[in-house]
Amino acid sequence: MSLQSHLEVLKGRHASLESRIADEDRRPSPDVEALTRLKREKLRLKEEMERLGSA
Repeated sequence: MSLQSHLEVLKGRHASLESRIADEDRRPSPDVEALTRLKREKLRLKEEMERLGSA
């Protein structure tokens, strides 16, 4: 897999997580633990994208 295609996959996963976070946050009683997990994973992906982008 090329670097560019790998970055595109990561961007897609990042966008998906952003959507899932927004959905969970809109619930009447959001699951705080789930939100925390999703936000951590989103941050991990962002950091990986930044690392790969500067390579």
